[in-house]
Amino acid sequence: MTYYQPEPAYTHGSQPKVGILLANLGTPDAPTAKALRPYLKQFLMDRRVVEIPRLIWCWILYCIILVIRPKKSAEKYASIWRKDGSPLMVYAQQQKTLFQTQLSSKINSPFAAELGMTYGNPSMQSAIESLKAQGCDRILVFPLYPQYAASSTAAALDAVWRVLLKMRNVPAIRTIKHYHDHPLYIQALASHIKTYWQQHGQPEKLVMSFHGVPKFHLLKGDPYHCECHKTARLLAEVLGLNKDQYQVAFQSRFGRQEWLQPYLANMLDVLGKQQLKRIDVICPGFSSDCLETLEEIAMEGKHLFQSVGGGDYHYIPALNSEAVWIEAMRDIALEHLQGWVSDDFDQAGSEFEAQVSNQNALAMGAKI
Repeated sequence: MTYYQPEPAYTHGSQPKVGILLANLGTPDAPTAKALRPYLKQFLMDRRVVEIPRLIWCWILYCIILVIRPKKSAEKYASIWRKDGSPLMVYAQQQKTLFQTQLSSKINSPFAAELGMTYGNPSMQSAIESLKAQGCDRILVFPLYPQYAASSTAAALDAVWRVLLKMRNVPAIRTIKHYHDHPLYIQALASHIKTYWQQHGQPEKLVMSFHGVPKFHLLKGDPYHCECHKTARLLAEVLGLNKDQYQVAFQSRFGRQEWLQPYLANMLDVLGKQQLKRIDVICPGFSSDCLETLEEIAMEGKHLFQSVGGGDYHYIPALNSEAVWIEAMRDIALEHLQGWVSDDFDQAGSEFEAQVSNQNALAMGAKI
């Protein structure tokens, strides 16, 4: 049995394309314990996510977590699951479709775009194989994480490299590391929030909540903490907020070790006890709404804030498929596609060159 995966059929003179791989975390296939178990196993066995020694962690994972957590997680997923599927997947599919349309309006070069998830389906392997089958010999990996973190961006890139390790004909690869301070991303967030405030009014305080990571990640050189704070500062400047009108927090703490602070739960408790009339919470690190934003932030966060005396609580949705975000995605991608795509691509000329190449290959005895 060969180590390398079979290559797609090749035709001499075929027109190469550029591929864009939109990478995200992933989601279970269904809101059931049966579907959650393999998803959680894949996620929690990633060394980028959990850096506990394997022997100790495997015992905890297999004997405790995978026995108890799938059912509890399934109940939470069921509370936010849509008729058309997982919210993250629904929005990711919309993003891909709209992104393709937007990119087509800017370039004439042939390209293809696919979704690839670090965990679950569609997998990175299926996405890359699909791009190669469509004739893509160059691929831009676009992780949909504005702030770089080893446990998110690097984990997605690891998944890509694992696929490439088993490919005989490896495509050229470019990657986007982060865009936490990109003007287009900041403007997209600001425009989204301003539109929400025009419709619902403005709060006393805006809380910007980011996914948490263990504190030792920061101490060992992960720039995530700094990038989150820079995003918050730049966004506040565009919104015209002073330092008393917004706060930064970190959510989704897991385990007993210290994580990045302040913890969102603690902050909501304090703000609620101050009896603020209204706060808004947004999660700038998420390109699509998912379990964390819709259940943990929109539902649990609201209950926590109001149960101790807080007033109105608004969760501002993620950018999802907002036009301003899709346009930002397009332009960020174009910056990294320079030299690979063009708006003056000559389709007829390229097809003619392909025919000539095909004929020359046949004349030399190639089998098409």
